[in-house]
Amino acid sequence: MIGDGWDDNPSIRPGPPDGASAPRRVAVVTGSRAEFGLLTPVMEAIDRHPELELRVIAAGSHLVSPALTFRDVKACFPIADSVPMQVAGRVGRFEDAEAVGRGVARFARAFAAIAPAWVVVLGDRIEAFAAAAAAAVGGWTLAHVHGGDRAEGVADESMRHAITKLAHLHLPASAASAERIVRMGEAPGFVRVVGSPAIDGLAEIPPMDDLAYAEVGSPETIVLLHPVGRSDEMEEAVAVEVLAAVGREGTLAFMPNLDPGRAGIVRAVAASGVRTIEHLPRAAFVGLLKRVARAGGVLVGNSSLALIEAAALRLRAVDVGPRQSGRERPGSVVHAERESREAVAGAIRAARSLDLSGLTHPFGDGRAGERVASSLAGIDPRNPGLTRKRCAY
Repeated sequence: MIGDGWDDNPSIRPGPPDGASAPRRVAVVTGSRAEFGLLTPVMEAIDRHPELELRVIAAGSHLVSPALTFRDVKACFPIADSVPMQVAGRVGRFEDAEAVGRGVARFARAFAAIAPAWVVVLGDRIEAFAAAAAAAVGGWTLAHVHGGDRAEGVADESMRHAITKLAHLHLPASAASAERIVRMGEAPGFVRVVGSPAIDGLAEIPPMDDLAYAEVGSPETIVLLHPVGRSDEMEEAVAVEVLAAVGREGTLAFMPNLDPGRAGIVRAVAASGVRTIEHLPRAAFVGLLKRVARAGGVLVGNSSLALIEAAALRLRAVDVGPRQSGRERPGSVVHAERESREAVAGAIRAARSLDLSGLTHPFGDGRAGERVASSLAGIDPRNPGLTRKRCAY
């Protein structure tokens, strides 16, 4: 586990001191329910920091029905601006390309109005990419959380690394990701391991209570399957196999994200008869995962959640197919490379028999948010060594 990052490693040096007056305005961009959960502790730490001033921008899939998860954002933080990108009912690679174009233009206007010292994005989704492009071209200093990860099974892999090349400050979740960023030519002095904010605050969230657990069917298996950019028909065929492997009894399936291929997974879930839910707020979702872990259950699908939060919660997980290929896999995860019901069923059996008594993970100690805030407060975003991008080798 990560303690204080790489502060004691001479290859990753602290950034330059900052003599600028406080507070420093920070625009944090959230575009989906998944990364909002990860960004929440980062936003909270920024909001608490006496030298920083938080501005939240809700974008992308937050604003698309039926979930309309911008409500979750609004319940936690004032929203400084919103950036519509996707259009309800229009899902596909071409539609995503159009959404990126709308996002770049609209983020530029938002940043011009907010005038942030820092723009913060996380991960690899199109919302983060559009915001990063607007910030880099428009002259706003960009910090990237969770860069350097590998997720070889989807197009997001290239967007994550593209954001790395646009960003000025890098705040990766693990030492391996930090090393990857440095090998991409980024200045080591502006690469700081902070851990994954997905780990922050997990210990404080109680397990779901008996009544709420019964209302969602008291599941022992959670299915969270996202598309990987294939056709609707191909995604549907894979989802049918996965759902057949887990079975109907004791299973709760969550709806996939808005990436191309979503419609096929939705059709498979609807036809399976498995109990389904569109969305739960993060605290309720984490509480549910804790109850499933307590019951000796399994998380099945292809979300990074299986590799990060589930490991911290000691929840056994089955990672299906190529979506998370290349990521660091803790000992709580069994990989089913083939997306067949036989392979997935076998992986579930193997996961249920795992001994988690010595489980560790590389994603931090639950202090990522405060490390991000400290970095944003301690590094001058106007430092020419930071803002003048150049290859470090």
